Amino acid sequence: MSIRAKKHLGQHFLTDENIAKKIVNSLSFQEYHHILEVGPGMGVLTKYLLEHPKQEIYVAEIDNESIEYLKQNYLQLKDEHFIGDFLKTDFSFTELGQIAVIGNFPYNISSQILFKIIDYYNHVPEMVGMFQKEVAERTAAVPRTKEYGILSVLVQAYYDVHYLFTVHENVFNPPPKVKSGVIQLIRNPKPGLEYHEVLFKQIVKTGFNQRRKKLSNALKSLVIPEVLKSHEFMDKRAEELSVEDFIEFTQLWKKYQ
Repeated sequence: MSIRAKKHLGQHFLTDENIAKKIVNSLSFQEYHHILEVGPGMGVLTKYLLEHPKQEIYVAEIDNESIEYLKQNYLQLKDEHFIGDFLKTDFSFTELGQIAVIGNFPYNISSQILFKIIDYYNHVPEMVGMFQKEVAERTAAVPRTKEYGILSVLVQAYYDVHYLFTVHENVFNPPPKVKSGVIQLIRNPKPGLEYHEVLFKQIVKTGFNQRRKKLSNALKSLVIPEVLKSHEFMDKRAEELSVEDFIEFTQLWKKYQ
């Protein structure tokens, strides 16, 4: 039995076993005993994950054809190991402990997957994933580069990001039109974010929505504390501020709000 890749689900099945093994081996397998694979498809990563007997493997899959294939070919996966739509999960199953996330992620929801992981960072100590190369580069980007933006700052506020390697489009069926990039996230929430996360995200998103403007103009839609209107950051563009700068600015904003 084989599975037809479905365009509306963003499916591109990885066919290179060496790359599949390399992705799985990029996980540290430390400080957690549960792993959630997102979009397993025909199980090219699943088979290597199941070689780690100390780990309990869960899968998030919405394609019924893939689910049937996995149940037939990977008998270690019981019904309770299938959690459905990753974007709709409340991570309640993580009451068992911390859970790492891995996957060849569908390109059409890749940013949503990263934002979901951020929302549940207390549950997810590590992630290894393959994304469209552009998304992977944006996630790992540094200030003062064109790739640096909302995704970079929000992810790096909670995780150390490592760009691991690039994957050519010819190792997929069907081949995508772009190259892919594999990244690793290791949880490392920056100090100072506690109790300020909503404001932090609001400032970051608003600042980058007009990334070519200085923050004094880009943040005009927000009620800026009077004392901050002359702050040095207001004379800079969002892309010039580091993650730590944004956190510092958020702390001051909250203080004088």
